[in-house]
Amino acid sequence: MVARVSTVAFQGIEGVPVEVQVMVAPGRVVTQIVGLPDKAVAESRERVHAALHASGLALPAKKITVNLAPADLPKEGSHFDLPIALGLMAALGAIPADALSDYVVIGELNLDGTIAPVAGALPAAIGANAIGKGLICPAESGAEAAWAGPDIDILAPRSLIALANHFRGTQVLSRPEPAIRANTASLPDLADIKGQESAKRALEVAAAGGHNLLMVGPPGSGKSMLAARLPSILPPLSAAELLEVSMIHSVAGQLSGGKLSDRRPFRTPHHSATMAALIGGGLRARPGEASLAHHGVLFLDEFPEFSPQALDALRQPLETSECVIARANHRVSYPANIQLVAAMNPCRCGMAGEPGHSCARGPRCMADYQARISGPLMDRIDIRIDVPAVSAIDLIRPTPAEKSADVAARVARARDIQRNRFGAGGTGTNARCSTAMIEKYATPDTAGLQLLRDAAEKMKFSARGYHRVLKVARTLADLEGKEEVGRIHLAEAISYRIAGERLTTAA
Repeated sequence: MVARVSTVAFQGIEGVPVEVQVMVAPGRVVTQIVGLPDKAVAESRERVHAALHASGLALPAKKITVNLAPADLPKEGSHFDLPIALGLMAALGAIPADALSDYVVIGELNLDGTIAPVAGALPAAIGANAIGKGLICPAESGAEAAWAGPDIDILAPRSLIALANHFRGTQVLSRPEPAIRANTASLPDLADIKGQESAKRALEVAAAGGHNLLMVGPPGSGKSMLAARLPSILPPLSAAELLEVSMIHSVAGQLSGGKLSDRRPFRTPHHSATMAALIGGGLRARPGEASLAHHGVLFLDEFPEFSPQALDALRQPLETSECVIARANHRVSYPANIQLVAAMNPCRCGMAGEPGHSCARGPRCMADYQARISGPLMDRIDIRIDVPAVSAIDLIRPTPAEKSADVAARVARARDIQRNRFGAGGTGTNARCSTAMIEKYATPDTAGLQLLRDAAEKMKFSARGYHRVLKVARTLADLEGKEEVGRIHLAEAISYRIAGERLTTAA
């Protein structure tokens, strides 16, 4: 007799169906696992034996063969423990074989028979629901899996014994409820920033349209403080965005207690991060910081200190909103609809251009430092601003600053306008709309068109740069509730482009 149990293998954030086939037959006493298992799956043999023994089930002195079909698909991870154990229990008659036919099973076993949480419960539940099956998962992953839908049947036992008792009818496992992680920690407020009114304005525009932002200024001018306050003015994740973000974090094993949060991701990798850490990769092609920041913010402080190869690897995600990791034996794609925010000093010493300071190396110091950022990457940044040092007057006698809640209300109104404009299935923000759409919805008036033509010819805008100026201008008009993009909106959008022209020239 061959017992069959359904499970999944993860490719990106998708769960590929896998069938665990278990056969107990006469022969040499051995347990073999075949079907391209990795080290974690191969070691499940020992965990399954110990867990079954701890649960009071004696294994027969026979040959046990476990096949993971399809056999040519690589199997990775410890979540195959539970389906292998249940398949073995069904083959031995400890649980009814037909009881497992309606479920997809994932879970890692401890040696005492309890079931440990695993990564990927949410995408596994969504995949199971798509084929009309329920899900058996660890108890600690149940709250996460419950977000797949109210109709999916979910069993979340704490041990093998609890699951066996459920199938025998001596114990009933209740369906877990979806859980939201409480956002107890308050976000830093814009009111804490003294001065820097133009930088705050640029931050608001970037938040309203989802635009990429680069801040250039001397040390201590408040660049990192400004970036840290961007999440406080961004709208919460929508229901669809929440599921997308949570699926990525689930596969990466970064959902705390299986609870989801509607707060947008804000990722701040160190500048020593490798290309694989930023984009994703490694032996098992895990998601990188760009994918973990999906529908949120990727903040790169000390921008030129990142390796040029790692920075240039961001060019594709910024354009296509996905990270494609290609290897010799497989290809994985992770979503990466990110808003890039970067901060940098103008030169190695950090004080180039500041009154009263001079660089020992002269202009070459600034040119060499800024040239670490390639021109094509700079071309993908919509808003580039200078953040000068804060004056003593702003520090000693600061004027009342606007709170994040007030700015967030304006950002939310602008986002609502964009959502209505592009529809429920659209791109959602001006920064992500197509060139055809932005030419349709951001047609300037006569004066604005002449200004844009003159600026494009003088500053030698690329086609991408031209359309990104239009996108920023459209966002500025949305913040004011204007239907038409005027000359004043284009003038401000062009000014954000001019601020980084010296960086593009250096690159």
